[in-house]
Amino acid sequence: MDTSSKENTQFFYKNSVQPVGRPSFKTEYSSSEEKQPCCGELKVFLGALSFVYFAKALAGGYLKSTITQIERRFDIPSSLVGVIDGSFEIGNLLVITFVSYFGAKLHRPKIIGAGCLIMGVGTLLIAMPQFFMEQYRYERYSPFSNSTLSSSPCLLESSNQLPISVMEKSQSKISNGCVQTVAIIGPIFGFLLGSLCAKLYVDIGFVNLDHITITPKDAQWVGAWWLGYLIAGIVSLLAAVPFWCLPKSLPRPQSREDSNSSSEKSKFITDDHTDYQTPHGEKAKMMEMARDFLPSLKNLFGNPVYFLYLCASTVQFNSLFGMVTYKPKYIEQQYGQSSSQANFVIGLINVPAVALGIFSGGIVMKKFRISVCGAAKLCLGSSVLGYLLFLSLFALGCENSDVAGLTVSYQGTKPVSSYERALFSDCNSRCKCSETTWEPMCGDNGITYASACLAGCQTSNRSGKNIIFHNCTCVEMAASPSGNSSGVVGRCQKDNGCPKMFLYFLIISVITSYTLSLGGIPGYILLLRCIKPQLKSFALGIYTLAVRVLAGIPAPVYFGVLIDTSCIKWGFKRCGSRGSCRLYDSNAFRHIYLGLTMILGIVSIFLSMAVLFILKKNYVSKHRSFITKRERTMVSTRLRKENCTASDHLLLQPSCWPGKETQL
Repeated sequence: MDTSSKENTQFFYKNSVQPVGRPSFKTEYSSSEEKQPCCGELKVFLGALSFVYFAKALAGGYLKSTITQIERRFDIPSSLVGVIDGSFEIGNLLVITFVSYFGAKLHRPKIIGAGCLIMGVGTLLIAMPQFFMEQYRYERYSPFSNSTLSSSPCLLESSNQLPISVMEKSQSKISNGCVQTVAIIGPIFGFLLGSLCAKLYVDIGFVNLDHITITPKDAQWVGAWWLGYLIAGIVSLLAAVPFWCLPKSLPRPQSREDSNSSSEKSKFITDDHTDYQTPHGEKAKMMEMARDFLPSLKNLFGNPVYFLYLCASTVQFNSLFGMVTYKPKYIEQQYGQSSSQANFVIGLINVPAVALGIFSGGIVMKKFRISVCGAAKLCLGSSVLGYLLFLSLFALGCENSDVAGLTVSYQGTKPVSSYERALFSDCNSRCKCSETTWEPMCGDNGITYASACLAGCQTSNRSGKNIIFHNCTCVEMAASPSGNSSGVVGRCQKDNGCPKMFLYFLIISVITSYTLSLGGIPGYILLLRCIKPQLKSFALGIYTLAVRVLAGIPAPVYFGVLIDTSCIKWGFKRCGSRGSCRLYDSNAFRHIYLGLTMILGIVSIFLSMAVLFILKKNYVSKHRSFITKRERTMVSTRLRKENCTASDHLLLQPSCWPGKETQL
């Protein structure tokens, strides 16, 4: 499904198999009549293929946008979410190699249609857990009264009773135009759809929204993640319909058969009738095709340029897949943005920058007619410049939120180290509080507390959805500027400099995305030019397989595992097992996320340099052999001329004629 649009279009465009004894298509119809059905069906194929690319990109982009929603809804860590994200690519491991090899010889439209049906059903299945699980329950403080004064959040413990936290601790161990363009538009709509669904409550239509006390800005908010999968699944099913109505192949128009064009397309995508045409009634022998599988694979991996470029691309896509997967989460945790806002800026700013970069790279290749070495240099240059710009993001982070007992002390005077972290203090020592509960409260002193109980709040009142806590001993102890000892539900906003840092991050991120994507088309052209024409489909299939299996599957997993190490407050499920992370160390998160992306990018740069070295070496050797051959030709020509001149003199001097000795 992800192989080049050129290849798909070319495969569909092969000459159809003619029955024995039956006149050809061209003898039955005139050339003017021939162009009508051919061009019409080709346009239908291109349109349907573009819609397929859009449907797949829509589902893929939406999946990335729901990472944090799924993590909160099912209370799972980032590492497990990475496994879920990577499993989206596991299907490629099973079929893509064989489809790319055998698909060129079978009914391609129906194969694509069957793939769309499977993709649509799979996308619908992702949303099914929502309808078989109980409603989402977030941690919240629920006063008994609907207005006025209620019971104290801080319930005093008796002398012979253990704190709740102690008890819980013991329980918890085609034509290049339209197809690629539409494929880029898909993620834009995917992230925008993710932004829209993130604003809707997860159980919308099943609960009374008036009883929901949290908003999309709350860290515990979960949007209607399942709704987008239903939409994407239906779109994928609709994309399969046109392919079941298309023929196996189309006859090539007369104008194309007689064309002597020497364009890139005609050079590298050529017809070989002996490979694909079979006599009437004879079925393709799968064993004969399978016999050439291993030799073809050996031929590909024996090509040093192809193998090194495959390694470089795989490492770079590890960097990019991991970065893109957790980018919404990074924006939320680092800059305090909501899920909806994070998905919106990615879909509206970052993805179009990638599309513009790919388009610009294609324009540069076409306008300046860049050679293979030039394409490798452009690909390498875009990576070097892109990762240099990416390096500046290390300086554009926000400091940790002030959370009592986790990032600052209860006095609010200094940061605390990992061994000094403790949610219990003198100000809440008499309260029966649970340290596993995460019901964040923002005090008037600008410090966030894990719960109103841990803040030592004595009373609370509620007006509508707003809950205000009063007489909080821990807030009073931290000496708030206003002198108040109250607080409200929710985390405190990050410092005033964070919105400015977020703006700078967006600017650098857009420029970096554009720069890195400039090398997309040059790298693709390099891939096509370094392999034999008859192996192009197979080579693209292997390339896609390697990228999906060696980058798409593992990258989200190990990125998630390392990101989990920066968590400083885990949530716990009702059964006592560990749930999703409630609070990350912003500095550690930034260094892990950006550092891992940077390291993988540097490795891919060195591999790209090796590709360029091999290309230059081959080019120089071929150039020298050409020069040597040319010099030999020139020397032989000069000798022939000298011999001819000498022979003219010999004709005038018979005594020196070479044939004399022979006659004697």
